[in-house]
Amino acid sequence: MSGAHAAGADRRPLPAPEPDGTPGGVWSTGVRRGDDGALAVASLDLSDLAAEHGTPAYVLDEADVRARARAFASAFDAAFAEDAGLAGADVYYAGKAFLSLAVARWVHEEGLRIDTSTDGELAVAIRAGVPGEAIGLHGNNKSDEEIRTALAHGVGRIVVDSLVEIERVGALAAAAGVRAPVMVRVTTGVHAGGHDFIATAHEDQKFGLSLASGAAGKAVEQILADDDLELVGLHSHIGSQIVDLAGFEVAARAVLGLRADVAARTGYLVPEVDLGGGYGIRYTAADDVPPTPEQIATTLADAVRRTCADLGTPVPRISVEPGRSVVGPAGLTLYTVGTVKDVALDDGGTRTYVSVDGGMSDNIRPALYDAAYTAALAGRTSDAPDVTARVVGKHCESGDIVVTDVALPADVRAGDLLAVPATGAYGRSMASNYNMVARPPVLAVRDGRARVLVRRETLEDLLGLDQG
Repeated sequence: MSGAHAAGADRRPLPAPEPDGTPGGVWSTGVRRGDDGALAVASLDLSDLAAEHGTPAYVLDEADVRARARAFASAFDAAFAEDAGLAGADVYYAGKAFLSLAVARWVHEEGLRIDTSTDGELAVAIRAGVPGEAIGLHGNNKSDEEIRTALAHGVGRIVVDSLVEIERVGALAAAAGVRAPVMVRVTTGVHAGGHDFIATAHEDQKFGLSLASGAAGKAVEQILADDDLELVGLHSHIGSQIVDLAGFEVAARAVLGLRADVAARTGYLVPEVDLGGGYGIRYTAADDVPPTPEQIATTLADAVRRTCADLGTPVPRISVEPGRSVVGPAGLTLYTVGTVKDVALDDGGTRTYVSVDGGMSDNIRPALYDAAYTAALAGRTSDAPDVTARVVGKHCESGDIVVTDVALPADVRAGDLLAVPATGAYGRSMASNYNMVARPPVLAVRDGRARVLVRRETLEDLLGLDQG
């Protein structure tokens, strides 16, 4: 289960792989280690970046984000082209992974649409200049205000998640004098992903309308009976951090089967099917290389083509929603080492605890999901032998772990810079102010220069919220 488990206690921890410029690695394609031993991103030395902007800091390789977005757009355009017997495809960037004004602009400029799930994400996409038809609104508990904003901005799709929500969207659309474009989120029963909490298509969870119970079919009938709603598609999302594509094929057959059944019963052929996202990335040296956008697109195209031929239905337009796989590998988190101490283990061994100036407030995933990461010295190399290290944060929790087990040089010491790769997704977007720690900045690096996308919070920011 790549990236979603702690390193096994019976396995010697591995050091972080050295950056090699390949898109399937744990580092962004723009990371290199210089002759002086320091890591650089897009030709900018991380030691220089830390000196200017401080740590902890999230660092995004802009060219890498753009290249990954472009690769998804190109792969799906090619695989689902009309001359390949299909009806085209749209790629939505899942903003929950990380969204800022700049990132929204980057991915849209490279051919992607934006998937949002809250008023905040919707506001970012709108302010970034993304046109309404290129925005989708998700969410299992949308507020009336979120729906009104989506309708006012003319979003291309509202993904409905319950029967009662269908009524609310219809009423709000009627009040606004518009017809709302909606998709039905279908719970297919396909369980995929690295952790139960991020597998989102099994029955016992909060998302979607069950195919097995008939709720999805009822939702379709309810929408078709409401003149204020337009059924534009069916939606499936089976989980996150998925590296085996077989689950997507099974889910595609299930949703396309529902589409065929709806057409047979009502005469309405739903024009679009969204097969979700959740494609995995590499987090550690032990993880398998994930499928490429081309492999994902061709696998899904083959599944859609075969299934529709078996069902005797025309192929629909397809959409997908990568997030982590666009921005995750393009980011790293830069820390400064503080306390280093050795702790004796029950088996007679020793673990070196390396404390850094961040922790679970800037990356909650290890505590939340047992997610595995790796780390490397960023400011130098070392000839010292490796030791078994645990990188931990500064918070008042024993579970405040950044990297559970990694091989680091024995001479790691206070003042060293550590880089944790593959944190472009869900680091900043899930960050908190636990222990009243201010959240780190997000820095974009391109062509040897850095700029601040999201500034570092200050104590004054935190105190400014407190009304006494």
